[in-house]
Amino acid sequence: MSRAEQPSRRTVLAVAVAAAVAGAAGPAAAADSVTDAAPDEAATHPVDNHAWITYGDWRAGSAQGTRAVAGSRPGVVINTPAGTTDYTDPHTGTTATWEYATWTGPVRRLAVPSTEVIASWNAHTPAGTWIQIELKGTYSDGTATPWYVMGRWAAGDGDIKRTSVDDQTDGRSSVWTDTFAIDDPSTGLRLASYQLRLTLYRKPGAKNTPTVWRLGAMGSDVPDRFTVPASTPGLAKELIVPRYSQEIHKGQYPEYDNGGEAWCSPTSSQMIIEYWGGRLTKEQLAWVDPSYADPQVCHAARYTYDYQYAGCGNWPFNAAYAATFEDLRGVVTRLGSLTDLETLIAAGIPAITSQSFLKEELTGAGYGTSGHLMTVIGFTAEGDVIANDPASPSDEEVRRVYKRREWENIWLRTKRYNASGKVVSGTGGVCYLYFPACPTPRQRKALAAVGVR
Repeated sequence: MSRAEQPSRRTVLAVAVAAAVAGAAGPAAAADSVTDAAPDEAATHPVDNHAWITYGDWRAGSAQGTRAVAGSRPGVVINTPAGTTDYTDPHTGTTATWEYATWTGPVRRLAVPSTEVIASWNAHTPAGTWIQIELKGTYSDGTATPWYVMGRWAAGDGDIKRTSVDDQTDGRSSVWTDTFAIDDPSTGLRLASYQLRLTLYRKPGAKNTPTVWRLGAMGSDVPDRFTVPASTPGLAKELIVPRYSQEIHKGQYPEYDNGGEAWCSPTSSQMIIEYWGGRLTKEQLAWVDPSYADPQVCHAARYTYDYQYAGCGNWPFNAAYAATFEDLRGVVTRLGSLTDLETLIAAGIPAITSQSFLKEELTGAGYGTSGHLMTVIGFTAEGDVIANDPASPSDEEVRRVYKRREWENIWLRTKRYNASGKVVSGTGGVCYLYFPACPTPRQRKALAAVGVR
């Protein structure tokens, strides 16, 4: 569960923050080409999720010191650095010089002119390397945003501390941890298109390089709603997914947000990673106190931790962590109904969902939350949701069955009342999807059906 004091990622938006984005590297030239969304996408789903993943995709961008690499998992790497730059890590105070190179994607015209955009990426960052992800957009009135930093990321924590960047705004849009958002959607202003820019860093004179395999963004304009239409049950199936409790870690590793309710996201991530066969070695887990159960959950918390957010709930950081495991991809998206989840479960793909609710709104949960991640692993014959809920007292109690109508509403709504009767936000169907780098035809079809490639 996220802490109630943390700003919501969705529609805290009337708040204006001061200060402009500070980029760490020199800008690349904008790519000339334009990628258009399919014309019928918006008609069926208020979400546009696009990713650059193929050799052709990487060749279509504008390179300044990078090159595309082919193979079973195409990507982009440093070729000849574009220059050097100094970066002062705000969380350590250390200043270091880095070589850098950039890749700027084509302009993506959104099928859904959007109030929010969330970027996500999959990358390999060996020691001595890291990456920065930025987003620049064009508003529906033809004006442009600045370049916003969507994340500074490394798989490890020995070179920089992975971080989101606060206080980014142009007075019309802002970045809230991991989410670009229009400050006042009621004005009708939307983001009509965007570009993504990667900056790849390495130590001067080094030969190693980050490799980025996947870069994408999900734009959405989910209408404000306290309730959503009920879907019709269509699947009875349960996937066998490992069960881990976040609560047995309460008080562990204060430097990574102290375990317990703060670790719902990495605990959920680790369950799905292990479902797909991802395993950590004894060497990787050697840093964990041997008296702690499920050390892999501690590891997931450390390596998803966002040093600016001061927590493990950064959505793209969790997806990026999942993709550090061999042959896994991770993406952040929004789904439109439990029918979408049934489509995925039928193909063997579980999902991690984000929701917030009062205790009385979800029968059997036994708690309320301002934000919580859990893993949907199936549906009963009656259509109720089978979830691995990490907010459980023990691993054995993680499997839960929640009423379909209650669960669907708390996940998909964008507005709700908190315990004080104040109107606050909901996540509008946010979920993480982790799946094989080479999905089966059935899995590929299911992913395509929910707008993910």
